[in-house]
Amino acid sequence: MRTRLLVCFSFLLCSVAWGQNAPGSANPQGNDAGGMPHHDMSSMKDMPMSNDDGDSSAHVTHSMEGHMDMGPHMKMTALRPQKPGDAGRAQQVAAAARQAADQYTDYHKALTDGFKIFHPEIPQKIYHFTSPANAIEAQFKFDPAHPTSLLYEKRGDDYKLIGVMYTAPKRYSEEQLDERIPLSVAQWHEHVNFCTAPAGRKSEYFGPHAKFGLLGSINTQEACDAEGGKFHPVVFNWMVHVYPFEKDQAAIWSVERQHGDMD
Repeated sequence: MRTRLLVCFSFLLCSVAWGQNAPGSANPQGNDAGGMPHHDMSSMKDMPMSNDDGDSSAHVTHSMEGHMDMGPHMKMTALRPQKPGDAGRAQQVAAAARQAADQYTDYHKALTDGFKIFHPEIPQKIYHFTSPANAIEAQFKFDPAHPTSLLYEKRGDDYKLIGVMYTAPKRYSEEQLDERIPLSVAQWHEHVNFCTAPAGRKSEYFGPHAKFGLLGSINTQEACDAEGGKFHPVVFNWMVHVYPFEKDQAAIWSVERQHGDMD
């Protein structure tokens, strides 16, 4: 099975989408009034995005939303032993996520409120509708009522809301992430060890012998330098998907579903 990998811009959508500290960050939806991009796309700006490269457009999009078998290109927080109060805090976040999501079951309302679809022209399993304002806010504080992205499945001409995505600055320690959502319940992830391909070698982002990007075999500064690429230890911000419409906590915070949704 072909590896599916990316947020919101999962940044997305998502996320995508999502880094604050990368120099020269580019934003596919445009910058906010304060000049801070809500997606860190700087390390992927040279990746092919047109259909002239076959199915590369889909690969680029999936690189920001899926994490199956990513190996050296993904870092995920480990589940910690549960502390008193963790379950209650996680339930509060899930309840706030559900309340925030309820108003956006009609995706038109999301668009009206400033959420932007990350690459709607590219077929995806999960589409990230990202709020620039919420993404900026997430750089400074955590408000579970303001998710960075809404996660939708495409259903014909309609979209079905299935979850939300929260982000945190990539500079954050695991202790800081734990303050936002207990790491005994949720697992945050970030994309790491990204080597940007030099000019003329963009085809090597994809395929069974890929060298560059999140599918590539290169995962160290030395190997990237040897191939003439530009190495990024981290791309995008910390991300976590939440499925607040589910009935039990395991399903609400399911890491397996995050993976499976991206295949």
